[in-house]
Amino acid sequence: MAEATTDSSFEIVAREDFSDISYLLEVRHPQMAKSARPGQFVIVMPHPQGERIPLTLADFDSARGTITLVIQAVGKTTRAMQRDCKAGTYLYGLVGPMGEPSHIGSARNGGAKKVVCVGGGLGVAPVYPQARAYKQGGAYVIGVVGFRSQNLVFWDEKFRAVCDEFIVCTDDGSAGIKGLVTEGIKQAIAKHPDIDEVVAIGPPVMMKGCAETTRPHGIRTLVSLNPVMVDGTGMCGGCRVKIGDQVKFACVDGPDFDGHEVDFDDLMFRLARFKPDEKRALERWQESCRMERPNA
Repeated sequence: MAEATTDSSFEIVAREDFSDISYLLEVRHPQMAKSARPGQFVIVMPHPQGERIPLTLADFDSARGTITLVIQAVGKTTRAMQRDCKAGTYLYGLVGPMGEPSHIGSARNGGAKKVVCVGGGLGVAPVYPQARAYKQGGAYVIGVVGFRSQNLVFWDEKFRAVCDEFIVCTDDGSAGIKGLVTEGIKQAIAKHPDIDEVVAIGPPVMMKGCAETTRPHGIRTLVSLNPVMVDGTGMCGGCRVKIGDQVKFACVDGPDFDGHEVDFDDLMFRLARFKPDEKRALERWQESCRMERPNA
């Protein structure tokens, strides 16, 4: 695990904005780029007074020595990062890779031969390394991604390069098929009754929908959980989730779990408990920004 320092390992070497709320940061960290695996995450501190936030790895390149994070500016810290993190700036702290890597076997040696990789919203980014790894392992990969509208679509070409089939879903029908990613899953199942596995990453309600779509077909379904966590080592207990009749910690036991065993209602209830605190923190930050720019 990489130690958090403030040296050039944490330099942001590239940034790309996908929309007014979503953006990409490519961070130099050769050691982490070499050891990262699909499904893992990092914990980021943007500055010394900042909070620690977990972010799933969206990509990693050992040749370039970089990792890639795709972030949605929804709370105080992610909005502050959107404002402050530019190419040439530095992250204060970066720890990882953390969590259990996804167990992706080779299709040539008994692993899944036909897989559907599903991403919704910002979940599209972290499902990309999964799709790439399955393809490299010899599997037939069907990509299903969902966005609200065409103007939010990103990484279309990256996915098409690693997917044998690629289905885009949009809420308003402005790109691909109209509907949720569950419509794409249904389409894939109807065409391929021999699907071995589905991997879904996105908001909890989306992953729950994916699991319920595959349940009647008995298709193994893996989901990546990202509950509130502080230390990322299982000590704080904030990321506990109910998996069947057991309690697991997403940071050390996951983040991948059997979607048919996850208690999504409990997960969403726990996440909702922090909404008032997150709202107050964002309001205080916005007020401080206004005070810094009185003429803005």
